[in-house]
Amino acid sequence: MRTRRSIFEDIDWVMVVTYAALVLFGWISIYAATYDETHPSIFDLAKNHGKQALWIGLASIIAITILFFDHRFFETFAYLIYAGAILLLLGVLLFGMEIKGAQSWFVIGSISFQPSEIAKFGTALALAKYLSSDGKRFDQFKTKLYALGIIFFPAALIMLQPDVGSTLVFAALLIVLYRQGLSGWIFGLGFIAASLFIIALFLKQYQWTFFEQVVQGKMAFIVGLTLLAGFILYFLRKRKGSRLAVGGGYVVSLGYFLSVDWLFDKLLQPHHQNRINELLGIVSDPLGAGYNVHQSKIAIGSGGFSGKGFLQGTQTKFHFVPEQSTDFIFCTVGEEWGFIGSFIVISLFLFLLGRIIWNAENQRSSFTRIYGYSVASILFIHFAINIGMAIGLAPVIGIPLPFFSYGGSSLWSFTLLLFTYIKLDSERKYVLR
Repeated sequence: MRTRRSIFEDIDWVMVVTYAALVLFGWISIYAATYDETHPSIFDLAKNHGKQALWIGLASIIAITILFFDHRFFETFAYLIYAGAILLLLGVLLFGMEIKGAQSWFVIGSISFQPSEIAKFGTALALAKYLSSDGKRFDQFKTKLYALGIIFFPAALIMLQPDVGSTLVFAALLIVLYRQGLSGWIFGLGFIAASLFIIALFLKQYQWTFFEQVVQGKMAFIVGLTLLAGFILYFLRKRKGSRLAVGGGYVVSLGYFLSVDWLFDKLLQPHHQNRINELLGIVSDPLGAGYNVHQSKIAIGSGGFSGKGFLQGTQTKFHFVPEQSTDFIFCTVGEEWGFIGSFIVISLFLFLLGRIIWNAENQRSSFTRIYGYSVASILFIHFAINIGMAIGLAPVIGIPLPFFSYGGSSLWSFTLLLFTYIKLDSERKYVLR
């Protein structure tokens, strides 16, 4: 068997260059978002862009260090890394600091760290390890149950913080299970659940009396749902198990629909409730809950086709958009670089995601293939929701744009995720399974 002459041999340099382009474009955008004429240097550590330069340097060290690891390390210690991430999530619930309504950070001096970022990496490794283990057949119910447990146990701990955005990221790993053979019905059920949730929220705004509910609103919807279930049961009455399945589905749907008010009021923070109501158009509060998104859309729209030019964005320069170097970094791209710049950024992300999946499908190792799909799923949900927030198509739940948003822990975790895959992918000529 041919021996490796260098750690850089067989590395997918296309992915590396795409990663570097996104990181550098993000750094320039952070510089534009936080530019101060009294601190013009892009390396000024007193400003976010200067700190980001430091984080990028450390991320580069992380990336190169990963390439020195034996690829078998990640599979061998997958469960141990997952267990360590779980312990960190438990620890942050006990000893973490609350920032912006969520107790999700460890803070030591000027350094802050979010364990949920490591949990994504650990979960991706553990899921790949479990599903690629000898004797595991995904068509068995126990295998599916254990895989779902690996995904949703850390998600439940993160929800207790509560951090809705990070919790939602873990749901993206269902894409991995779908690739393994999970029925598409799970996504259909998710669509139904989301639809019932939205309908219940729209009806929640009306303070009806019981009589009014019977005539219209919730009771009318429940009656319609009941008639639909009865209609389906009538046509499926001769099929075995159909009555039980439809009847059980009706009961679960009805219970879920009636519990939406409680779930919305008890599990979500008031600012999350306000943002969801604003997104759905239930309320209009452009100076309150909808302020960030309203200003972000103004900034992106004002960029036009080619943008206003580097450091020429008025919305950016006068800080109309809060969190512009983190959650709303994309509006800086839209304002200063316009449609052309936005198209380039989105194209880079889509190209990287496509490259990851393409390589994953050509792996001999099932562990690498499953891990690759996990990386693609995590990056995709961050990319889709973050840009969706900036243009008003997703609720503001505070998750960063990979490789772009300001912050050390997020950049390092995404670098760790991606370069672990790049390392595993470089071994595809040497592994036998």
